[in-house]
Amino acid sequence: MRSVLVTGGAGFIGANFIRTLISSDPNLKIVNLDALTYAGTKENLKDVEENEAYTFVEGFVEDLELLGALFVHHQFDIVVHFAAETHVDRSILEPSAFIRSNVQGTYAVLEAARTHWKGNLSENQVHLVSTDEVFGSLEAGDRPSKENSVYRPRSPYAATKASGDHLGMAYYHTYGLPISISHGSNTYGPYQYPEKLVPLVILRCLRGEPIPIYGDGQQVRDWLFVQDHCEAVLRILQKGQAGESYNVGGYDQVTNLQVVERICAILDQRIPVAGSYRDLITFVQDRPGHDQRYTVDTLKMAKMLDWSPAFSLEDGLASTVDWYLLHKDWINSAAQHSSYRHWERTQYQNR
Repeated sequence: MRSVLVTGGAGFIGANFIRTLISSDPNLKIVNLDALTYAGTKENLKDVEENEAYTFVEGFVEDLELLGALFVHHQFDIVVHFAAETHVDRSILEPSAFIRSNVQGTYAVLEAARTHWKGNLSENQVHLVSTDEVFGSLEAGDRPSKENSVYRPRSPYAATKASGDHLGMAYYHTYGLPISISHGSNTYGPYQYPEKLVPLVILRCLRGEPIPIYGDGQQVRDWLFVQDHCEAVLRILQKGQAGESYNVGGYDQVTNLQVVERICAILDQRIPVAGSYRDLITFVQDRPGHDQRYTVDTLKMAKMLDWSPAFSLEDGLASTVDWYLLHKDWINSAAQHSSYRHWERTQYQNR
């Protein structure tokens, strides 16, 4: 059996990806390393805990000694590195956590792989899951970012992810470590922590609370359903090339306000109220350095790996809303976490 290390597998995309892995190949041995911080919980993978091919290990990805012991014990062939701090607002409030996880954690993963993989590296892979935010904000009329576009990160989050990308490519060129990178666009779907826009809107609607929209809500993002994101990463593992990066987008570029309005419209149909959930929309002062537009060119994924997203934004949002409505206990539990309550109190201070 081939052995796969998934870091951050108890988080949003990681948990969905582990399910994708299990479905794709029953002959994979999967080890999930996760620190179970605020956005990661074993509840996200409760349905796969009894799978004999799955092992959970609690620990921090930046713990090089722990990583080394895991490499020795499990003899990993593949590493898929999801573990990261990902929320821009939190990176503004506490950048040090992003340095630890996104920079030091990525270094530890790369160094462990370099140290423990000997001889023929053609059977090994390290995949770094990155973000389109490393390319910075695009102006109206700018072409979508390509894989070789200049990095222009504008938030502590984006800067630390860019640092991880550069470390990965440095290990490829210097040590021959087989690295690939994916730059995913704004991903949404089941199990996403409710500080992010889509689940936040659903939670606020269910509570009848104001839906905060930064600035005028005209910031444009490319929206990608999590199942499509996971299938893209799997395709890169199967057919991608070492030393290459790949842009993964959802082909749906709309404003934040339009996304909120679409979620409200779905909930108006699912759980009607007097008036509309749109009445909860509240515009608040914009956050510092808020990027106006992200979009990536995904031609490389389409031509070289024969991948394109299967879900439209309309279908993906409807599926996501339905999942949260069926899992109200999950979203309410997440919203009761002390870290979430602290973020709710502090996110708009000094804006």
